[in-house]
Amino acid sequence: MLPRPLTHSLGLMFLTVGAGLAIRFVPLGLPYFVVKYGGSMFWALMIYWIVSTLLCHAPALDAFRLTLPGILLLGRFFSVWDIVAYWLAISIGAIIDRALIRQSDRSAGSPKVPADS
Repeated sequence: MLPRPLTHSLGLMFLTVGAGLAIRFVPLGLPYFVVKYGGSMFWALMIYWIVSTLLCHAPALDAFRLTLPGILLLGRFFSVWDIVAYWLAISIGAIIDRALIRQSDRSAGSPKVPADS
């Protein structure tokens, strides 16, 4: 994949910020969930533009990707399936986190024994 010219990246970032602000603050008559989650989607898209602009394929970086630490830290290549895997892992983490918080809330309701006893 060829790197995107910096001017294109800056333009995409500018448009994304503008669209994100518009969806949140301009009364467009959109349903609530579109306003709420549309803004979040534009935020995520902005992160993508930033990261994809900063990531480069310098020869030293590509050589590092061929080593075990490079594979573990950076991976060998990027695939859209990586994003699916990230979303799945984050979803599982959020489910576990929610279960732990609920368990903690239930435990907090029970009487506690002082640590000094």
